Amino acid sequence: MSLDATLSRIDADLPQAMDRLMELLRIPSISTDPAYKADCDRAADWLVADLASFGIQAEKRPTPGHPMVVGHVEGDGPHVLFYGHYDVQPVDPLELWDRDPFDPAIEDTAKGRVIRARGASDDKGQLMTFVEACRAWKDVHGSFPCKITFFFEGEEESGSPSLIPFLQENAEELKADIALICDTGLFESRTPSIMTQLRGLCGEEIVLTGANKDLHSGMFGGAGQNPIRVLSRILGNLHDDQGHIQVPDFYDGVPELSREMKSQWEGLNFDHEAFLGEVGLCHPAGEQDRTALEMLWSRPTAEINGMIGGYTGDGFKTVLPAQARAKVSFRLVGQQDPHKIRENFRAWVEAQLPADVSAEFHAHGASPASQMSTDHPAFEQARSVLGAEWGHEAAFTGCGGSIPVAGYFKSMLGMDTMLVGWAKDDDQIHSPNEKYDVESFHKGIRSWARILDAIR
Repeated sequence: MSLDATLSRIDADLPQAMDRLMELLRIPSISTDPAYKADCDRAADWLVADLASFGIQAEKRPTPGHPMVVGHVEGDGPHVLFYGHYDVQPVDPLELWDRDPFDPAIEDTAKGRVIRARGASDDKGQLMTFVEACRAWKDVHGSFPCKITFFFEGEEESGSPSLIPFLQENAEELKADIALICDTGLFESRTPSIMTQLRGLCGEEIVLTGANKDLHSGMFGGAGQNPIRVLSRILGNLHDDQGHIQVPDFYDGVPELSREMKSQWEGLNFDHEAFLGEVGLCHPAGEQDRTALEMLWSRPTAEINGMIGGYTGDGFKTVLPAQARAKVSFRLVGQQDPHKIRENFRAWVEAQLPADVSAEFHAHGASPASQMSTDHPAFEQARSVLGAEWGHEAAFTGCGGSIPVAGYFKSMLGMDTMLVGWAKDDDQIHSPNEKYDVESFHKGIRSWARILDAIR
């Protein structure tokens, strides 16, 4: 039977597919909050039952945290592993939502119909595009296009503490020819993209301590060290006037873009003014000798994510605080070593401390960047068929974010990952009023059918 028959089945079954997604979205599977542990279990059970409903041998696997869902089907051709996550971000601040985050609804907007709910885009809607493509294929053909392993996690939004041990313990079962992940988006909300590189991440919290208590600024100001002033000065030195990061050896392992990739990115005609304009900005603030797209996808960053110290309540309190804190994150590329970055950053901070001020540091995660080899034929096969669905030729792109599981699949299971997603820039993931376009859900299902047809 032809691909057209599968696509027609997807079109006809869209209302039922939407109903199934709504059921999953109603489950408040917030992984970071222990109060929702039972709901995370319920989401895993729902997925097991849904996969089983069309012939997939699936089961819920316990972990020290939230369970994994693993399912298998046999088939000819390549063996693919599809990964997604069923947990979602917290909904706070709840008062900024226009409706109950776990009472999903279809809404008409100026840009088309959308599914409004927490997890609609990240990642339940995306996950279900692949599941629904497999369901339609099975309904039409009576079998699956290839050997498939389904692997769904329940802790992605809380740091995946159970993931590495689970991969280690089940490596032989989970190994495949290639992994597929649907947790990314369209380029500028219209062009299908296959992400071939993801930035790594290193998080660091700094605590500077001066006096043994807060001091009266009239009695001690000028004579006593102020940790906020010290911390502000040090972090102000993090970048030079051209946006280059000043931590020693920071750029070790940072590669230059290949000529082919740079040409492909230039062909995307990225409008950085429009990109920044949507959030009230105008000018790229990073390395001034790089394009905005290079900054976002292929260059490392150092960002101050928060600072606090002293009195920050209403009114005024004239104190020299005993402590000042900051959270700093580094997005990493290429072969940068997150542990070496952390070590060098701490030494750089300590070298700038004056007398009477000490520093302590708290690590908040460290994962290297991921670079996908496009040598596997699935990459070009997928790129060649997506244009027919979206009306724009697909491109190999980078990603400013971090999806550590892709790196773990490479380092622990020896397989590359193809990241393809249908989210749009305005989906408001992790924010109030998250949505997923009905078009993204519908075309996403059809796109996976096209990809499976191409790679089988």
